[in-house]
Amino acid sequence: MNCLNGEKYLREAIESIYFQTYTDWEIVFWDNASSDKSGEIAKSYDSRLRYFRGNQTIPLYAARNLALKQAEGKYIAFLDTDDLWLPKKLEWQVPLFENDKKIGLVYSNVKILEANGSIRMMRRNNRQPSGRIFRQLIRHYNINLQTAMISRTALDSLKDWFDELLNHAGDTDLFLRIAHDWDLKYLPGVTAKYREHGENLSLKYAEDIPVELEYILGKLSNLYKDFRKEYKKEIIEFRMRAQKGLTVSKWRSGKNSEARLLMLHHLLSMRSFILLYLLSFFPYEVMSSLRNNILKWLQQLKSS
Repeated sequence: MNCLNGEKYLREAIESIYFQTYTDWEIVFWDNASSDKSGEIAKSYDSRLRYFRGNQTIPLYAARNLALKQAEGKYIAFLDTDDLWLPKKLEWQVPLFENDKKIGLVYSNVKILEANGSIRMMRRNNRQPSGRIFRQLIRHYNINLQTAMISRTALDSLKDWFDELLNHAGDTDLFLRIAHDWDLKYLPGVTAKYREHGENLSLKYAEDIPVELEYILGKLSNLYKDFRKEYKKEIIEFRMRAQKGLTVSKWRSGKNSEARLLMLHHLLSMRSFILLYLLSFFPYEVMSSLRNNILKWLQQLKSS
């Protein structure tokens, strides 16, 4: 757990680990020089939470690397201070590694806790790929950090861990490099809840994300021979999805006209931009609420 002034949701996040049905765990808690009560809250727990504090605030992925150096387990999972694990996450994921040493990463689905209290699934299609899925992830990256667990062996097989030059997409970079050399296992179902609110870094600095994703493509090209040639089609889709994410972030932030201007550049390249363009004439919150109500209605129909 990496923390910078996370007191608002921190106790709920920590207790979601203490409520795990699998009990052989430790929390490496890295306090990135918080100025609120985060440290006080973290230190109120027992010795299973190992508390570390930096002397000054440093970039997120540099702090994540410092936390990783303190981890003593065979497997490593991640939880940000505003998110939650479901009680059986560790119980479900650990045996998958134990039964197959070729697995370097296990991931699953996540529910989104919206600011208005609504809950939605991260993806409509719950079934995701397993195995050597590097190509699939370039085409459509779909791993949420809060659901991921990696083996220490896979981590140590890499020359570098989290890339400290990145501010937002460091987990994408790390997990793609693991996926290149290791099997990944998708665990059906939901193991975590991700909280959306106005303070999410991915929303605040959304315009930086396509730049960072382009940096990752350059890095992969340097690491793996003929990467750009072998994955040409996947790279095109990777870039398109980065632009789609940027347009949605602008729409959510109330920058509807900027979002539509960006969509116009890509209407012919990606069909989903046509629907997004039309929807963006309405406030994001209105469309989000309408979507949630439709999904609830469909679920009620199925159950009846």
